Amino acid sequence: MSFLWIEMLWGVLVVPVLVLAYVLLQRRRRRYVVRYASLSLVREALGRGPGIRRHVPPAFFLAGLATMIFALARPAATVVLPSQEGTVILTVDVSGSMRAEDLKPNRLEAAKAAARRFVEKQPRNVRIGVVSFSNSAAVVQAPTTDREAVLAAINRLSTQRSTAIGSGILTSLEAIFEQPVAGPTPFSRGVLGQPEPAATPTPVARGAYSPALVVLLSDGQSNTGIQPLQAAREASNRGVRVYTVGVGSPEGTILSFEGRAMRVRLDEETLKHVADETGGSYFRADSEENLREIYENLSTRLVFKPEETELTAGFTGFAVVLMLVAGTLSLLWFNRLP
Repeated sequence: MSFLWIEMLWGVLVVPVLVLAYVLLQRRRRRYVVRYASLSLVREALGRGPGIRRHVPPAFFLAGLATMIFALARPAATVVLPSQEGTVILTVDVSGSMRAEDLKPNRLEAAKAAARRFVEKQPRNVRIGVVSFSNSAAVVQAPTTDREAVLAAINRLSTQRSTAIGSGILTSLEAIFEQPVAGPTPFSRGVLGQPEPAATPTPVARGAYSPALVVLLSDGQSNTGIQPLQAAREASNRGVRVYTVGVGSPEGTILSFEGRAMRVRLDEETLKHVADETGGSYFRADSEENLREIYENLSTRLVFKPEETELTAGFTGFAVVLMLVAGTLSLLWFNRLP
C-alpha cells in the first residue's frame, strides 16, 4: 500500500495524545469522587457504574478518527482486476488432423462450438479477433466488438493442410498491434503493396501487456513456418500472454482421409513451452466436454488489468461507520455523545 499524501500520516500522532488525555481524565474523575467525606455519598455518586462499557464508545470514536486520518493520506494499492475492455485473439489450428473424430463430431467442430460459447460469455466491450493457421496463418476476423461478425468468422473455419503454430502466433500479434511483426522474413507488405519493415519494439516484462492476449488451440506438431518458440519469444518481448489448448494426446490417434491412414500426435511439450515463455497457461482437452469447460474457465480469467486504485473512499466509509457506532452506543447507554 502507498499513500498519495503521505505527510498527512503525521496526524495519526493525535490519536495517542487523545488516548493519554482520556486516561488522565478518568484518573481525575476518580480523584474527584473520593473527595467526598462519606462513603455512602461515594457509593451514591458512583452507583453500580457502567463498568467497561464506559470505554467502548470512546474506543470506537478513536478508531474512527485514526481511520479518517489514513483516508486523508489518500491510500492506494495496485490490484489486478478483471477488465471490461481488452482484446482476445482466438487462434485456431485448422490443419487436416482437426478432422479426427475422437472429439465429436470432430476436433474442429468441437473447437468451434467451444469458441462460440466463449465469445458469448465475454463482456460487450472486449474486442475479439479470429486467426486460423494451417500451412500459413491468416486473420479471419480482425478484433471487433461485433459478436455476430466473430461468430460468423468461427463458423467459416474449415480444415486445410500442415500446421504452422509459430505463424499463427505472429499473425495473432499483428492482429493485436495492427502492424507487421518480425517473423521469418524481415519485411511485410504495406497497404500499397510496398515492403515495409517489421516492427521491433523494445522488449517489455513477460505478460506486461494486459490489454490483450491470445488463446491458441492446436492438435498437432508444427511442421512448417517459423518455430513456435521463436514466435513465443516475440510475444513475450511484447508482453502478450499466450494461453495454449492442446487437443488430443501425445500418443496420437489414427486419422483416415481420402483412402490414407496416418497417426496424428499432440506436441504437448511445445504448447507448454509457448505458454510458459509468455506467462500464459497450458490446458489439455481430451473430450468435447473438457474442451467446453476449458473455454468457460478461460472466459472468467483472461483479461486482467493491474491498476493503482485509490482506497480513500473505503477508508472514509469505514471511519464514518466507526464514529456512528460510537455515537449510537453512547446515546443508548449514557444518553449523550462520547
